[in-house]
Amino acid sequence: MKYYPLLVLSLLFFVSCSPNDRQGSQNVFRYNESKGIPTLDPAFARNQTIIWPVNQLFNGLVQMDNQLNVLPCIAKSWDISEDGLKYTFNLRSDVHFHDHSLFTNGKGRKVVAQDFVYSLNRVIDPQIASPGFWIMNIVNRKGDWLDCEAPNDSTFIINLNQPFPAFTGLLTMQYCSVVPREIVEHFGDDFRSNPVGTGPFKIKLWVEGEKLVLLKNKNYFETDNSGIRLPYLDAVAITFVPDKQSEFMEFLTGRLDFLSGVNAVYKDEILSRNGDLQSNYEDRIQLLKSPYLNTEYLGFMLDESKYDKENNPLLDKRIRQAINYGFDRRKMMAYLRNNIGIPAEKGFVPPGMPSSTKNVKGYIYNSDKARDLLKDAGYENGIGLPEITLTTTGDYVDLCEFIQYQLSEVGIKINIDVASGGAFRGMVSNSKLEFFRGSWIADYPEAENYLSLFYSKNFSPNGPNYTHFASAEYDRLYQEVLKEQNPINDSFFIIQWIR
Repeated sequence: MKYYPLLVLSLLFFVSCSPNDRQGSQNVFRYNESKGIPTLDPAFARNQTIIWPVNQLFNGLVQMDNQLNVLPCIAKSWDISEDGLKYTFNLRSDVHFHDHSLFTNGKGRKVVAQDFVYSLNRVIDPQIASPGFWIMNIVNRKGDWLDCEAPNDSTFIINLNQPFPAFTGLLTMQYCSVVPREIVEHFGDDFRSNPVGTGPFKIKLWVEGEKLVLLKNKNYFETDNSGIRLPYLDAVAITFVPDKQSEFMEFLTGRLDFLSGVNAVYKDEILSRNGDLQSNYEDRIQLLKSPYLNTEYLGFMLDESKYDKENNPLLDKRIRQAINYGFDRRKMMAYLRNNIGIPAEKGFVPPGMPSSTKNVKGYIYNSDKARDLLKDAGYENGIGLPEITLTTTGDYVDLCEFIQYQLSEVGIKINIDVASGGAFRGMVSNSKLEFFRGSWIADYPEAENYLSLFYSKNFSPNGPNYTHFASAEYDRLYQEVLKEQNPINDSFFIIQWIR
């Protein structure tokens, strides 16, 4: 499988020996996606559940390795103009779409530069309504379309409206995958379940809610360092068991090959308090730990036009700050996640980014400070403060209950509303929630990717600013950072400012 650096700590549990479902010499990798997969169209690859399978079906111009380096993919090389505005990509000539009956003789046709003109413009097409629309804001426009062209089959040119050093990293996102126009237009909305790409696997079977099977693409163009054609696997099989306990049992019996992350249902069974594998599983399970550029956060809707300002205490910055000071992130990590993760005490951008955030002042647990802020806001000891609803999904109820309990100690009453994964994501994207538990996984290793969540031109649903935070001064600083060829130091100031 191609590695997608959904980049604070990722845990992967692998069964050391799993004899079940190994038919003959076939090598099948099996995992469960408890949240389900709503689409296989890369234009809608907005979260990890979709990105993982889409990454096996499609390719883009460039890709990242597991060290976060941007490497060639369908583009074998590229040139950037001196002013940083013009990117010229030179394409490989041996990349073909998956075989399909709609192609001549049922064979996959060669990818040409015009396919990228179509694919990237599809992302900004209002008729498609891709959630990745915002990533093309940096690209210049010709009327309603992107300023890009294909002077010949092997050359693709795209022009930016301002220099953006992280642009090639942005192009590694699955939104930028190449798709065949004739197939997309034939299936229309049903392309979601009839994907045709260039990736190492192609779709074989999808019984929604039950099983998805991807088969090896024997014509795949990439090879490893020894010249062996990829992929190594014959197939990927994905099930959709929603219950985490059942998923864990399937893993222990060898019917699944890996689990990603740690769930409250089984964390103490499989992990020690320090986050190590329990000794009784050492002969059956491999535990792999790796850095993971992911920030879990609490989001406050700040759009005054959507709510009654007089009756929404969250619009008062002092209340939001009291919530931040009112719960202990260190205890949360220690007792609810077995020390898998880093307490977010240094702001929104996680450790590991190439920007200096070690001196950024975040929020450290201080119940006295929280009480003082409540008093200053006119709610001493929480008296008169309306109950606040925090919306989350089932996977994070334990964290939210911890926050609920600790905030009650300072006088803030929290009601927890649990929504299903799909409904929750829809409400967040469409600004329907006043207070929610969110998560942001780095699309590319730049602090700017996190800072983009607070840029006013990225308001959801057309961008990742789900809280509708707006500040002219912040926007100005953000634009200044984008102009820098090496924005590390400038990123520090804007990260500190947002606090």
